[in-house]
Amino acid sequence: MTSVKEFRVVEPATADELGRGRFAFTDAYSVFDWGQMPDPIPRKGASLCTMGAFNFELLERAGVPTHYRGVVDPVAVESGSDPEDAVVPLDEAGAPPTEMAIELTQVPDLPYGGSGSGYDYDAFHDAGGGNYLVPLEVVFRNTAPIGSSLRTRRDPADVDLPFDEWPDEPVSLPEPIVEFSTKYEEQDRYLTREEADRIAGRADVDGLADLARDVNRVVTDRAEATGFVHEDGKIECLFADGELRVADVVGTFDENRFSYDDQQVSKEVVRQWYKRADPEWVTAVGEAKAAVVDRDIADWRELCAAEPIELSADVLDAVSAMYAAGTNAYTGTEWFDAPTIDQAVDAVRNL
Repeated sequence: MTSVKEFRVVEPATADELGRGRFAFTDAYSVFDWGQMPDPIPRKGASLCTMGAFNFELLERAGVPTHYRGVVDPVAVESGSDPEDAVVPLDEAGAPPTEMAIELTQVPDLPYGGSGSGYDYDAFHDAGGGNYLVPLEVVFRNTAPIGSSLRTRRDPADVDLPFDEWPDEPVSLPEPIVEFSTKYEEQDRYLTREEADRIAGRADVDGLADLARDVNRVVTDRAEATGFVHEDGKIECLFADGELRVADVVGTFDENRFSYDDQQVSKEVVRQWYKRADPEWVTAVGEAKAAVVDRDIADWRELCAAEPIELSADVLDAVSAMYAAGTNAYTGTEWFDAPTIDQAVDAVRNL
């Protein structure tokens, strides 16, 4: 189980063949790599499943290979159908789905040997062979919005921008940037192209970058057609039979950053709220992440001196409406009884 969605394994993957399974999306959320936060956000799971399925079907039509098989129609399941018999294209679902059918690949353990030896990627790839989830996140960026880690790691000149300091407003990049970060380490870190190539194993790092650009193009085009700005996002990929395929979920308000009318419409809304409302916890998270580097433990949470507070009721209501209204607007279908996207954006703007 991840912090926000659960796995349903129907047929496990083997060294030779992909398996079958499903993602079950919950209303849980995670910020700052904390894992599951104290309170759920209503309708979030169904929003992410619906928007993710919509994007997978866009990618399918664009010829981009993925692990997507369809969604589980909740109406059919309520009528007694087995979930695997209720897998349909998104437009055939009778209500917003919360389960997505996918192909499964192997996910080997990534051993940790302490600060002296770090993570053992050789052991990971020995176990994965030629059928595994690539232990990388491939990040693509069209802009450098407020809160983007790019601003803390690189100067504007590094990305061909004509100023010395980052301004206090979102900045459009001249060309999309592709970066690589770790996937299974307790604390995510950005990698050089050479490090990413080593960690990718048999998967081709240039192929990963090309796949990320294809996904970015498809999602960006859809965002522009529906009034959104697609700022950045990431993909995960599986490697099987010598081919890369897009895995996990793509183009949702958790995996990607979108804005609408100059307002963030993504999980970034919650991140920024915590920075304002619970700065002690945010600071403690940063200190714990820094402290774990010099210790022989992998989980920085053991060193965190604070716990996050719950979201207030008005924040929960506004963020729930943002997810639902944003999904309606992006997909062009009224899946949820929600305010208009303009109303939802105004509400989160005022948090």
